[in-house]
Amino acid sequence: MALVEQAVRLMTKKLPKVISPRTHAIIDYAMIGTFILMGSLFWKKNRKAAIAAFSFAAAEANIVLLTDFPGGVTDVIRFETHGRIDRTLAVVTAILPDTLNFGDEPEAQFFRIQGVALGAVTSMTEFTPEQRESKYHAA
Repeated sequence: MALVEQAVRLMTKKLPKVISPRTHAIIDYAMIGTFILMGSLFWKKNRKAAIAAFSFAAAEANIVLLTDFPGGVTDVIRFETHGRIDRTLAVVTAILPDTLNFGDEPEAQFFRIQGVALGAVTSMTEFTPEQRESKYHAA
């Protein structure tokens, strides 16, 4: 658990900012769909994992829909705040199996991988105008 959390934290500091807000939205929607699909597949074998997957999908969908970026519906959450929420969700997703007592089951691996993936995407996203501009004005 601590190792995954440290990996996510390290990634959020060092990766280059190469994902645009539009691409980030596309990835978010793909991740929501993946969690819905996996929740459906987990349903008969592991209800805890299924409910966790559906819960993540619902949380991420709400965040995406409320964010002021391409793919969002309203401007309740600033895109920079969306990034801070995603960093937290990355860690929560990775440790969810241990928290819900299915950390030793095969379904736990999905959450750990998704947590690291979300951490990587978040780390590589251009959340601020300065990050988007610096990409084009680097000397």
